[in-house]
Formats: sequence, structure tokens, C-alpha cells
Amino acid sequence: MNGDGRLTHVLDPSDKGQDECGVFGIFAPGHDISHLTYFGLYALQHRGQEAAGIATSNGENILIYKDIGLVSQVFHEDALAPLTGHLGIGHVRYATTGQGSWINAQPTLGATEFGTIALAHNGNLVNTTELINRVHEVSGEDLRGEIGHGSSTDTAVVTALLGATKGVTSLKNVVLATLPLLKGAFSLVFMDEQKLYAARDPQGFRPLVLGKLDGGWVVASETAALDIVGAKFEREIDPGELVVIDADGVHSTRFAKSRLRGCAFEYVYLSRPDTVISGRNINSVRNEMGRTLAREHRVDADIVIATPESGTPAAIGYAQESGIPYAQGLVKNSYVGRTFIQPTQEMRQRGIRLKLNPLREVIEGQRIVVVDDSIVRGNTQRALVKMLREAGATQVHVRISSPPVQWPCFFGIDFPTREELIANTLELDEICGQIGADSLGYLSHEGMVSAIGVPAEKLCFACFNGDYPIPVDLHSARISNC
Repeated sequence: MNGDGRLTHVLDPSDKGQDECGVFGIFAPGHDISHLTYFGLYALQHRGQEAAGIATSNGENILIYKDIGLVSQVFHEDALAPLTGHLGIGHVRYATTGQGSWINAQPTLGATEFGTIALAHNGNLVNTTELINRVHEVSGEDLRGEIGHGSSTDTAVVTALLGATKGVTSLKNVVLATLPLLKGAFSLVFMDEQKLYAARDPQGFRPLVLGKLDGGWVVASETAALDIVGAKFEREIDPGELVVIDADGVHSTRFAKSRLRGCAFEYVYLSRPDTVISGRNINSVRNEMGRTLAREHRVDADIVIATPESGTPAAIGYAQESGIPYAQGLVKNSYVGRTFIQPTQEMRQRGIRLKLNPLREVIEGQRIVVVDDSIVRGNTQRALVKMLREAGATQVHVRISSPPVQWPCFFGIDFPTREELIANTLELDEICGQIGADSLGYLSHEGMVSAIGVPAEKLCFACFNGDYPIPVDLHSARISNC
């Protein structure tokens, strides 16, 4: 922590792609807005563990509280008590290229011709430079010095763009003039003093859902956040749709034609198991991924274990399909969140050990299948195989419930550069040797599509095959993030 008690910037040593943000919004007069938003953010904590923030409005003024840290670390009763009103929004953030500092925590706050707006964003825009130039052309405001020095997020650019737009008759029209200019992934939840707004990019890269609450409405990144506040799932916000919620209800306007290409990695790893996307329960999808993986990559073994917790549903599916008993071979320390990356490989591996520890009495003398959801750099699997061998495993067979990750993501997931992706630089047998496993098997592309149960043409597989639904410059598209 720093001198004033706030958490300083920390990074995660795990070998996973991290989603950048989670968003939550509520319009519910007569309800405890701040606490419901707090609970909603708790349900979305997995989508961002670096910063959290809440904004509320009483109809006249918007008040924001945000800071670095987990939801439980940022908010307490004294912080929530002043956040009163009839509507609010919340945000949890995972930073990639943006600085991990308070100034980049969300919601952002900005002025428009029609009042103040607070805005929260999940995604990643690929034309931020173009938008910065447009803000300068329209308003004379120069944001080029801010990116990388002050607020280094594309959220700040969108907020500035909304404030710079002139010559229209309402905030809704400002929004409708602005949204078509944005390219990339964006699930936005924002508000003025009176109304709640939500918008989703035409490809629908990131999930965004609408729920009905007694006397009000809720929007959130995942259905799990609706569940925790007692809201009933109504529908997904459509790709290319703007929703405005006020005292008269929900008003929908389409700003772009839907070209749905939802992120396949949401099904593999990012979303909570109890979330539903496109009518598919994530836990069931992952279980089927494991079953398909067992059919594609059988092996003689004594037990199946998971890399907890993201690999657990697939590991159970693998065990059920293969007939090999499922066992808990690894214990996860639930009280370790985001741990410090240390400067040496030895310290990084100790960070992994801090999170996972093998049960020797289960592992010793066994031929093991260990199921994980993905391999990015290979660091986690390398350390894990070593731990299992040290615990007495006679064989370690690694099974991955997704295809090889070979391309970076520009639409809201923190994957490293292509050169750092182990599956881009090594062949299957070389990866197996690098991580020290006896065998390695990935789920096929066809197997993943079948398990997800959504038509392939409605999914984005860019991180697996390099087929980007929106053209991107591999060298410069990602200069900022949500």
C-alpha cells in the first residue's frame, strides 16, 4: 500500500488472458442504489481486479467514489453512504496499456451541453488516435498529452468526444452522433443526472445484458450480476443498440446494424460459470468442452484434476466422458488475489505457488491428466507440471479446453504480443517439452464451436486464428484501453 492506505499497482503472474473491465448500471427509484451497485460489482470482480468505482445521481448532482483495489477494499459504509439517488453506474477495471493509477479508475466524469455524464466502459477501441484528433478538431481540446501521462484510457477519449459534440438537441442525439464513430469493442454504461444509458458495439464483442428489478431496471456485463441484486434477466442488449432508461421505462434505438461476433474466449475463460450468454450456460459449455476434449485426446491415466477454478468444469467433463476418476489434486488459496510480479523467474514461480499447491496424498504415484482452459505464455503450466512431479506424480498429461492462442486480442482481452505467445513460436511437441509434460492436447476449433453451441459466424475467434472481424493495425491498434 502507499502512504495514504490505498493499494498500489499490482500485476498478475498467471498465464491467462485477462478481461479488462466489468460494468453495471441501475435505474431504480426507491432502492438502495449504492449497495445494489456494490453487490453487482462484487459479482463482476473477476472481470477487473485493479480498480473499482461507483457514480450515483439524485436527479440534480452526480457523485463518484473510486479507487485502486478490489471492490471490498475500495468501498466501505462511509464511502457508500453519500452515494444516494435514483440511478447509478459501477465499474471494475483490469488495466493493460493504461496506467494502473487512480486517475484511470472509472467511471469517468465529463461535461456536455446537456449536463454532466459519468461513463463506464468494457472493451477496447482500435481507432483511439482518430478519435483524439476529432476531439481536437471539434473543440480545440488537445488530448494527445493526456494519453500516457494523465488519463490513459479510451474511456476518457469517449467522454471527451461526447462533451465536444455540438449542434444537436439532446444528449441522446449526442450519443447517436458519437457511437458510429467508435471502432472496436465497447459495452458502455453511462448516465446523466436523470437517465441511464447503455450501448453495445455492432459486433457485440463483450456481453451486456438487461434485467428487470421491482420498480426499476439493471444493465450489467453478465447475468450473474443480475442474479445477485435480484433482477430478472430480460434480454441481451443487441449489438448496435442504444438503450435509454428513465421514469417512463426502457427506450431502444439502433445506431448500427448488428454484425454479431461475440468473443469465444468469454465461453472458454472470461465469464463466470453461472453466467448465460446467447442462451448458453457457461458452466454447461465448459463441461461439454471437457467431454469433447476427452474424445479428441484420450490417454491412460489414474485421475483427472483441474487447474482451479477456471479449469474445473472442463476437467469434470473430461472425467465423465473418459471414465477416469475426478479428484481434487490442487488447492487454490482463495485469499490471494492479484500478486506482485517479481523481477526473476524464480519469484514469478513462487507467485504461482502462492495461489496453487498440490495435495501430495492425492498426487503421489498417480498418472495424472491436468485440465486447464488455455495456455498463453506457458509459465503457469510449466510451474504446475513441476509442482505435480515434485508431489510424486509418475506422469503428467496436460489437456487444454481451447485451441492454441496464437494471436493478440484488440477487443478487450489482455493477451501479450504475438511473439510472446508460446503457441505462435513453438509446435505442439515443442510446447509439450517446454512445459515438461508427458503429453499435451488442445481442443480442436471444431470441438470448441460445437461445445459453445452458437453458430461459428456469430463468434470471434481472432485470438485463435487471426481472423479479426474489424481490420486492425497489429503494431498500433492498441494504444489504450478501458
